[in-house]
Amino acid sequence: MSYIGNTPAENYASFLTETFSVSATANYTLSHAVTNENEIRLVINGVVQQPGSGKAYTASGTTLTLTSATVSGDVMYAVYLGRALQTVNPPNASVGTAQLADSSVTSAKLGTKNTPAFFATLSSTQTVSNETSTKAQCNTEILDTDSAYDNATNYRFTPQVAGKYFVFGQIGMNANTNNSVQLAVTTIKKNGSTILYNQFDFRTNYAGHQNMVMCHGIIDMNGSSDYLELFGEIYVVAGSTYQFGGSGSNNSTSFGAYKIIE
Repeated sequence: MSYIGNTPAENYASFLTETFSVSATANYTLSHAVTNENEIRLVINGVVQQPGSGKAYTASGTTLTLTSATVSGDVMYAVYLGRALQTVNPPNASVGTAQLADSSVTSAKLGTKNTPAFFATLSSTQTVSNETSTKAQCNTEILDTDSAYDNATNYRFTPQVAGKYFVFGQIGMNANTNNSVQLAVTTIKKNGSTILYNQFDFRTNYAGHQNMVMCHGIIDMNGSSDYLELFGEIYVVAGSTYQFGGSGSNNSTSFGAYKIIE
């Protein structure tokens, strides 16, 4: 069949049905008002009743009147002919992936996000000791969706949702003396033990006084007690001040993570 304008959407219609608690009476109350008895189909004990005055039943508003009273044990229900349900929406479980248009389902509709997530930076330089593993005190939160990162005391991420997390960290190693850095190491520890590791090794060709060392990977978290921390080590041949670089204008030292959607 041809149409002028858009083709009408297919209708998936079902009619509203009401089942009554039957007793020895001819008078019942409908849940929905009707104009007259022709707007409902009444079925008693599996038999469709004829509507109309002098016949099986009449109806007006919410009043349903039977010609003969029912008896206890009868089964009676009414179908509201003027009340269709789900006139446009398809029935449950009737749509497959082939019927979905590409990009038709957004992440907002899925209700799934990469959280918990956080990202924190070091707001100013942090003085450290030479050849000593030291926790990076990333104290400025850029993002912390679930308040799972402690940026004031422990500088650790303790997500309360189990799953796999992509974790990343970076430390700016500063010796403040040119051509002095032998070794620069960044580690991410889970529950106090190293689980991710990266290093710049310059022990035969000493590098400049500052180096950025990054570390990243995927870590399983139990969602209750597991926590993550960022550590760094710097080894130098000469120098008097050893620092993790940080400022309010750059992210030379930073730490972050987010839950992976599985």
